[in-house]
Amino acid sequence: MLTPVPRPGEPHLLRGRVPRPAFGADYNPEQWDRATWQEDVRLMREAGVNLVSLGVFAWSWVEPEPDVFDFTGLDEVVALLHGAGVAVDLATPTAAPPRWFSHAHPESLPVTADGRGLAPGSRQAYCPSSPVYRDRAARITRRLAERYGDHPAVVMWHINNEYANGNALCWCDISARAFRDWLRTEYGDDLDALDDRWGTGVWGMRHSDWEHVIPPRTSTGALSPGLWLDFYRFCDAEHLACFRAERDIVRAHSPGRPVTTNFMTSKLGLTDYWRWAREVDIVSNDHYLMSEDPDRGADLALAADLTRGLADGRPWMLMEHSTSAVQWQPRNIAKAPGEMARNTLSHLARGADGAMFFQWRQSTRGPEKWHSAMLPHGGEDTRIWREAKALGGTVAALADVAGSTCPPAEIALLLDYEAMWALELPHRPSSDLTYSGVLRDWHRALWTLGLFCDLVPAPGEQRLLLVPSLYALSAGTARALEEYAAGGGHLVVGPFSGLTDPHDRVHPGSYPGALRDLLGLRVDEYLPLAAGQAVQLDDGSAGRVWAERVLPDPGTEVEARFTDGPAAGGPAVVRHGDVRYLATRPDAASLLRLLPSWAARAGCTPPVQGAGHGVEVVRRSAPGRGTWLFAVNHTRHPARVAATGVDLLSGVHRSGTITVPAGEVAVVAEDSG
Repeated sequence: MLTPVPRPGEPHLLRGRVPRPAFGADYNPEQWDRATWQEDVRLMREAGVNLVSLGVFAWSWVEPEPDVFDFTGLDEVVALLHGAGVAVDLATPTAAPPRWFSHAHPESLPVTADGRGLAPGSRQAYCPSSPVYRDRAARITRRLAERYGDHPAVVMWHINNEYANGNALCWCDISARAFRDWLRTEYGDDLDALDDRWGTGVWGMRHSDWEHVIPPRTSTGALSPGLWLDFYRFCDAEHLACFRAERDIVRAHSPGRPVTTNFMTSKLGLTDYWRWAREVDIVSNDHYLMSEDPDRGADLALAADLTRGLADGRPWMLMEHSTSAVQWQPRNIAKAPGEMARNTLSHLARGADGAMFFQWRQSTRGPEKWHSAMLPHGGEDTRIWREAKALGGTVAALADVAGSTCPPAEIALLLDYEAMWALELPHRPSSDLTYSGVLRDWHRALWTLGLFCDLVPAPGEQRLLLVPSLYALSAGTARALEEYAAGGGHLVVGPFSGLTDPHDRVHPGSYPGALRDLLGLRVDEYLPLAAGQAVQLDDGSAGRVWAERVLPDPGTEVEARFTDGPAAGGPAVVRHGDVRYLATRPDAASLLRLLPSWAARAGCTPPVQGAGHGVEVVRRSAPGRGTWLFAVNHTRHPARVAATGVDLLSGVHRSGTITVPAGEVAVVAEDSG
């Protein structure tokens, strides 16, 4: 369990507990000499650092040769940190196998779909199905857990690093054998059932022996979507199995200390984080802004909202973000003055109990030397260091907020990873209709409007449930949506939804398949638009990418019609009870107009006065302790926000409204009542 940071005058760290709000960075002492370690610890204290992630890529440092272990340096660093009151989030270094391992076991290296083996030399250069990799990963994990499991400095464990970032899929022969074993378990050794779900009767691709089943390697043309989806599930399961193995070793030798691994939620990729979140004690996430996105605060909010949803009421933290520029984008734009603090406090506003950076000290060599850090190349006489140091004081001032949570939102977005995987496979009606793109559109509109939302895997107690896309779904998911609507929930469903089962087999009957009765309509034909084409609606809205020829059932109301395009004159937005369906992908302006009306009809509370259009206003609360209102102004103009209470960052009591200067943040401990 996370515990609050002690007040001034109390010990800097409660023995054996994770500080919160946690503040610090990923620390890589193996890149530096001992004199630098001493300086680092001094400066960490100065900056208010209370937690560091340690040893993330240190495998070759502590095991320079097979079964030759040298913990001298790590011992010294852990002792230095502990003496300075800096807690350690100790990593298992298994994301970066040593060169000696890859040289001795080339069969452990990943292989691409076209059979090209990847060379060692970078992180994640391993196949997660490799038995020898798993064995060696377990050995180094066990040695670390045995040595540091009871060390008072080690307050939590960090397994691997960014699973599936670089090696999400592997097509090697080892993976192929493991895939077959996984399939035999999933299908009860029934090859006919596999063929049915994969639709192998198409193009005469039925299997007569399990040995004929291979991963979706590059072929002369398209492969079964069912094969691809099962391969995605298998690969995700293999990475999760690696995590579980290391986690269980750590738990056996370090009982009571929470275990995490750092997610990458904003990638919306091939990791089903709903499944992973159940396996960690503290949910943690890495988030890096796309520096050229003018509304990059919206992406930050999406990552935080999703991570909070994954935590589902448990502690969560931002494990990595950057103080300024990264090094991996086409143009790595530096963060403006104050942006580092806004990014950090936006995550805290949305429920995080800690915010960490990559990296503590900026590397001077290697691929990440131009990635920013808390302590830049220029040292203490730099803007970034001064801002990082000031931010440490700001985070410490929010100790009372730690342990509080964001109240459940009245609006939720449904996120189904497998439906995303299915829609974004090749050979769909339009490559422009992507699940991740539509989800980002809707969330960004909510953020712009100041409407707080949760992300959820299934319907719940929210007043308004938004389902921007749900191409593939099970009968169980369809029933859950029906029960939600029958229970009085307001539901909005986006286009091209309800069509296939989780194996990409089209639901029988007319479109939209499993959602036909719930939506009260039939779709006669799907009508993707040409590149750049738009369609107009008679309510003033506009759509892009997509249109449909919709045939409403009796009793289904048409709220808007297409005025042009391939479905001209036909329904574009329909309502069946409190269930709405959109037959196009609304543009940004249309979402900004439609969403407030849907929220109002669902009885949702309006945004706090002053929220929206670049001004985030979010509350956290704790029973018996109070509520805190965060106002984060991402704009270039002062913002006036309704609030009454003491601003924790200035100490000033405000009544009625507060003015948040351009680019700054206010955190108000609200007056009771």
